[in-house]
Formats: sequence, structure tokens, C-alpha cells
Amino acid sequence: MTPYPNLISESLLISETVSLLRSFGGRASAVSVVDFVMRIRKPNPNLAKMLVADLIERDPRLSLNGDMVELELDGFENREIASTDFVVFDLETTGAKAPPCRITEIGAYRVRDGNVTDEFQTLVNPETPIPPFITGLTGISDEMVKDAPKFADVVHDLLGFIGDSVLVAHNSAFDMRFLNYEIGLIFQDYRIANPCLCTVQLSRKLLPDIVNHKLKTVAEHYSIDLVNHHRASADAYATAHIFVNLLTRLNDDGVRDLAAVRDLSNRKSKYARPT
Repeated sequence: MTPYPNLISESLLISETVSLLRSFGGRASAVSVVDFVMRIRKPNPNLAKMLVADLIERDPRLSLNGDMVELELDGFENREIASTDFVVFDLETTGAKAPPCRITEIGAYRVRDGNVTDEFQTLVNPETPIPPFITGLTGISDEMVKDAPKFADVVHDLLGFIGDSVLVAHNSAFDMRFLNYEIGLIFQDYRIANPCLCTVQLSRKLLPDIVNHKLKTVAEHYSIDLVNHHRASADAYATAHIFVNLLTRLNDDGVRDLAAVRDLSNRKSKYARPT
């Protein structure tokens, strides 16, 4: 059984099934899936349905409709910004690489209709010593986290808070790598399904003339107070308000859907306002 609707499996069989369905336009017969993915040639249709049932049970993207296996796409590209919930988050960690480093703090804020509406924050016991350099940078010490919940104790509330929102982070690749590593320790072979936007990439396109695109610099550009920098809640709060400003800029420039936002983020050239 899929542990959460916003988790998807990273197993090789499911990854290959998803790739096959995408190449077939989102649906294929159970016989085809078993033939191509499981390498069982010309299987009996009833046997094929039994074999794909396990895959479907393990991943919310997959369903069986009669004899056909169907892929449910997340619809990210079709979402309108105005009707989308975003969860802007930040993590503090014991170091730069996962593994072996672990999460020590989580801060997250929900953005809805251009407003910050809800929050989630907690220290996390990383179950490993925090290096002195990291303590000096973040102020988070072994003493502070010794009685804090472990990630396994907060993951259920965190995944519930995220729900089907679009995630947002400043340098999102770093935070998503750690988040998925921790999730994988608890739910083996699973990762979070939610799409993620990066405010570093967006600010590079929308604010090409500022000195750099570090969190503090972008916050200062928008006159956002960044207190307790390198603490997850404070950095997530600043990022959330930066993101609200970036959404306003996008709206002013006529960008209304997430497909356009992703297209903008992936462009190599500088962004120019429509004339």
C-alpha cells in the first residue's frame, strides 16, 4: 500500500512502467506492461492483471481500468497560480551532503492567494553529532536537539502539511535531496511526488541586476527582515515573502500558470518584461 498519496515509488519496475506509459500516451494494456517491463512474453491477460496489481498498489500514479494500466499525471503544468497552494520550506542539516548528513531543523510556510497563511516548524534530532562548524553557523547544538523528535516522528505531520501543494525553496535541489533522503530511510524506495520551484532560479530570471541571488541579498532587495539567518523557520519565512513578491512580478508580467513559471525557470537567457 502506498504510504502517502504524495509519495511515489523509485523502484526500477515502477520507473520503467511509468516511462512506458508516458511513451504510449498515458495508458497501455496490462499485457504490454508485463511484456515490456517484466520481460514475460505474451502473458495470459488474467496473469498480467495480477502481476501489475502489485505495481498499482505501490504507486498512486498507476491505476487499472479493465485491461488497461493508466498513468495519472500530476497536472502540474495545467495549474493556475491563483488556485495553487505553495509550501515554502527550508532545512538545516549537519552538513552539505546526504548521506551521511541529516536534517536538524524544518521550517515551512504555506502561501495561498499571495498570502502566508500557515506554518510548520520543528527541531529534529539528527541521530548523529552536529559538527562544531555547523553549530557555529546555525546556532543549533547537540544539546538543543537531544530531546527533539526524530524525522520519523515528524514525517507524517510534515507530509500532511505539504499535501498536494507545490514546494518552493531557495536552492531547492539541496533541500529536496535531503528531504527525499530522509523519506527514503523511513519509506524505502519512495520519494516525494510534489513538484518544486526554486527561488534562486526565479530571482536570477526576474532580478538579473542584483549583486547576487543569495537569500540575504534577495531579502534585502525586497526590504524583508532576515533575522536568525541559517535557522530553518527564519529562512523559510523570508523565502516565503520573497516568493510572494516574485509571484506579484510574474502576475504583473502576465504569467498565470505554472507551465509558464517552469519555462521561465529553465530559460538560459535573461528575462525581459513583455512590451
